[in-house]
Formats: sequence, structure tokens, C-alpha cells
Amino acid sequence: MQETLYIVMPAYNEAENIEAAVHDWYEVVRKIGSDSRLVVVDDGSTDTTPALLGLLEKELTQLVVYTKKNGGHGAACLAGYRFALEQKPDYVFQTDSDGQTCPDDFWMFWELRNRYDVQIGRRVKRQDGWSRRFVAFVLKLVILGMFRLRIPDANCPFRLMRATTLAAYLPKVPEDYFLSNILLAIIFTKYHVSQAYHPITFLPRRTGVNSVHIGSIVRIGRQALRDFFKFRANV
Repeated sequence: MQETLYIVMPAYNEAENIEAAVHDWYEVVRKIGSDSRLVVVDDGSTDTTPALLGLLEKELTQLVVYTKKNGGHGAACLAGYRFALEQKPDYVFQTDSDGQTCPDDFWMFWELRNRYDVQIGRRVKRQDGWSRRFVAFVLKLVILGMFRLRIPDANCPFRLMRATTLAAYLPKVPEDYFLSNILLAIIFTKYHVSQAYHPITFLPRRTGVNSVHIGSIVRIGRQALRDFFKFRANV
């Protein structure tokens, strides 16, 4: 029986990138099989992203557009994961819509899918600016200090997960959790899920504005610490 894959791709105001990103990743689901899908989660975009996605959905039969109210990247990932799991695929993959990840890197993950329950990318040479690299470094230290876990790249938007494994651990993530992918990486490690981290290519944004700046870093950091303390108390 042919295995199925659902790719979850959050998008918010990505009008300048969304067409290229969809076409790039659509080739992956097309090659894997007709029952696989690319699910773009439109997180309440206010630009022309919804209109562009509507046109693409008419053109590409394996594209699904899931529209929700704006809630941030973490909530969009969670909504996409839950939708994908309802369709009962064999695997769920997550990446972003800004053109920073390369579909060519996916195929090594797919070849190793029977060896691991979870595979996550590791951005060895990041090309997205010092602020993002700084956040990633601090995040490693926070996770090590709070959970005693060494996680190579907890927030990497490039992860292939066996659907049964994701279904088993996703309920441990609170509804609309702000940093859902980070928390999932912590959960997978803490509960000794079979996993691996592989180096991936991570490019600068194709175009558009990076939403992360110093002010947002401070705000995200404060929220993350509050959420981590709450989660640690409940583990």
C-alpha cells in the first residue's frame, strides 16, 4: 500500500513568497502519491495571500487551503497538525512558506522514515540574520537549564513525523500554544521518542520582511519562559 504524506505549511502575509513556496513543495506530494496533500494554513492573512491561495487551490488538486483566524505561527502549526491527523496519513511534515527551506533536503528524511518516528532539521549554517541565530542560541541554553535536555534545533521548521507518534504526543501541547514546535521537540526528547536531527539548507528569505526584531524577541522570550515554567510544572 502506498504511504501518504501531509505537508503542513503555515502562511501569514506571504504574498511575495507563497506561489513559489507552494509550487516547490507541491512537487513533493505529487511525487509521493495522489493521496498525499500540501496543506497551507492561512493564519488570517491581510494581504493578497488568500486570493493567491484560492487560485492555486483551483489549479493544484493536491493542495488544500485551511483558513483560520490569526493566532501566530505556533497556533497555525497546531491547527494544521490536527487537520492533517484527521485525514489519517502515514506521515506529517512541517515547513514554512518563506522560501528558506529546500525541498531537495526532504528526500533523505523520507528515505529514513522507517528508522525514526521523528526527524527534525538542524540549521548548521543559518542565513537569516544574527537576531535569529542569537534566539536559537539562547533557546538551547533555556531548554538545557529548565529541562536538562540538549536539543540541537528545537524550533526548526523542517520536521517529518510519523502520524501515529504525532497523534500520541500532540495532546500534551496546550491549545494554541505559542511555541508549539519547540514544545513538541521537548516532549519528543523527554519521552525518548525515536528521533534524529539532520543538517539542512537554510536560506535567507526569498523576499518580504522578517517579522522578528529586537522588540519581538523580548516579547517572545518572556512568553516562552512563562509557558515553559507552566509546562514543566505539569510534566
